[in-house]
Amino acid sequence: MKIKIYSTPACIYCRMAKEFFTKNNIKFEEVDVAADRRAAEEMVAKSHQMGVPVIDIDGEIFIGFNRRDLAEKLGIK
Repeated sequence: MKIKIYSTPACIYCRMAKEFFTKNNIKFEEVDVAADRRAAEEMVAKSHQMGVPVIDIDGEIFIGFNRRDLAEKLGIK
């Protein structure tokens, strides 16, 4: 399973999502869209919006941090 999170350093929900992945021993790639313009453009192309976090799990896009939806997708109880 490939997970990429588009985030910014100041985003509390981004931090919560990353903590959720780390706590559950889930590997993920983090992309700082504030520092990487190409990544920001990629994020907008995938999500059609500018808000973060945007989480890409094997091509399925999750906008924002919704613990329940992510846990369901990842099979976490």
